[in-house]
Amino acid sequence: MYPNLYQFLKEVFGGDPPGFTRYINSFGFFVALAFLLSGLLLIRELKRKERQGLLIPKEETIRVGEKAGIWELLSHFLFGFLVGYKLIGALLAADGVNPQTFIFSSDGSWPGGLLFASLFAGLRWWEKHKQALPKPEERKVRVWPHERVGDIIVLGAIGGFLGAKVFDNLENWDRFMLDPIANLLAPSGLTFYGGLIVAAIAILTFAHRKGIGLLHLVDATAPILMIAYAVGRIGCQVSGDGDWGIFNTAYVLGSEGAIVATTDPSSFTRALEQNPAFTQYLVREYGHLDHIPRTHFAGPSFLPNWLFAYNYPNNVNEVGSPIPGCEGPFCNQLNPLVIPTPLYEIITCTALFLVLWGLRKRIHVPGQLFGLYLVLNGIERFFIEQVRVNNTYDLLGFHPTQAELIAVVLMISGALLWWRQGRKASTR
Repeated sequence: MYPNLYQFLKEVFGGDPPGFTRYINSFGFFVALAFLLSGLLLIRELKRKERQGLLIPKEETIRVGEKAGIWELLSHFLFGFLVGYKLIGALLAADGVNPQTFIFSSDGSWPGGLLFASLFAGLRWWEKHKQALPKPEERKVRVWPHERVGDIIVLGAIGGFLGAKVFDNLENWDRFMLDPIANLLAPSGLTFYGGLIVAAIAILTFAHRKGIGLLHLVDATAPILMIAYAVGRIGCQVSGDGDWGIFNTAYVLGSEGAIVATTDPSSFTRALEQNPAFTQYLVREYGHLDHIPRTHFAGPSFLPNWLFAYNYPNNVNEVGSPIPGCEGPFCNQLNPLVIPTPLYEIITCTALFLVLWGLRKRIHVPGQLFGLYLVLNGIERFFIEQVRVNNTYDLLGFHPTQAELIAVVLMISGALLWWRQGRKASTR
């Protein structure tokens, strides 16, 4: 697959693409695309609800005509320095440097940082200078909900990342305790539901303060959350970030990279014997080879084999066995093969988005569309967890994963929200 743009250009067009393309990571690209798409769709939906009179503006008092203050310029200077320090440093870094490792390291370019810092601070000063008045004054303005989408997206991004990182470390507590600082700063290791929960709290708190109707806001986000998740999962599938499923012993990896079906379950053991480094990695993860989750399922012959078992070549986690003839970073592939669960979620969540998008104008009770989203989201994640690799908890004799527990809570919450809002509407 393609951990970054460099790998994509090299495979499609051949030759040696520019070095800076190594720093355009496929996972980050699709996450950014998910946020961009979410913002555009959310603006559209909020405007529609505003035209219906369901959402109203809030009057605020702002101060205009002031020159840029010292703290304002300092914040732009520091932000510009961080961008330039990493961006220029990445472009000048030697080939073979892992982009994610570089971003989270102390390496960078001091001249690049100072250049961008001066540029950001200078542009801010010039912008405020042009708008300056002889005497600053206060003005009342009406701010519509759709005009706050930028703030909502930023809160969602920050809250989502922090929540995903915290919940991932809670789910992998033993790994976290071995090196807390490294695990908190590591670019990998993110839990979707953790991001969803923390981002939702941040956004709802902000919306309440700004007088945005919460039920109409969450209804507007329901289909958008589903398609954003699907787009984000494209990044997982393309980059091979570890969100794959359990091993499928019904398939083996052919000599030409094709996936060949087999009816011999012992092929799983033979594959492990041929890849001792990968076997040691799995033993560290699961404690014993017998504990490695696996299944033996052969899909219908008229469908491609990679739909049921995939090797995730050039995966960004750099786990598995070496790819023959590949040199440099990202030269590993999974062997034995795993179920490509991100692909299933891309297909399923895209279909669910179309369902919710089609129903958004037909469900008129505030809150019910979001309730339906919670139910569908919970069902989708609960069933995909049956073939995904995740840590489990011992709970009253059951062994659910963190995602399964949250999925059940979401299903129940969504059903209750649908029922409660429907009952309130019927009694009016």
